[in-house]
Amino acid sequence: MFPSDCNIRKQALTVEQAKEIIGDGVVSCLNPSHKASIDVMQSRYGLSVEIPPKAPSVALQDGDRLVVMGVAGLPRLENRHEYTSEEVAGAKFSFALFTVSAA
Repeated sequence: MFPSDCNIRKQALTVEQAKEIIGDGVVSCLNPSHKASIDVMQSRYGLSVEIPPKAPSVALQDGDRLVVMGVAGLPRLENRHEYTSEEVAGAKFSFALFTVSAA
C-alpha cells in the first residue's frame, strides 16, 4: 500500500473534518467484506463512500492522502451480516488522515 521509501504523517480527524475531506471527492478503497462497518459509518456519521464490487489493490504515491476509520469494540461477525444497536453503541470510532510524502 505505501511506497517502500516514504514518510507517513498521521493526523487525527474529527468527524466533521473527515466529512469535509470525503465531500471534496475520494477514490474509494473500501473492502466490501467490511460492509457492516461501512453501514455503521454511513448511519452513525452520515459518511457515504462508494463500496467497490471487490477489494481494490492500493498503491499510494507521494502526495496521496488516506482517510481511515478505526473501530474498536465491535465483534467479528460470524453467521450474520450486521451489528446490533447495542454493539454499535459500545464501540469506539476514530478517524485519521495519513499523508504520504517522498523520503
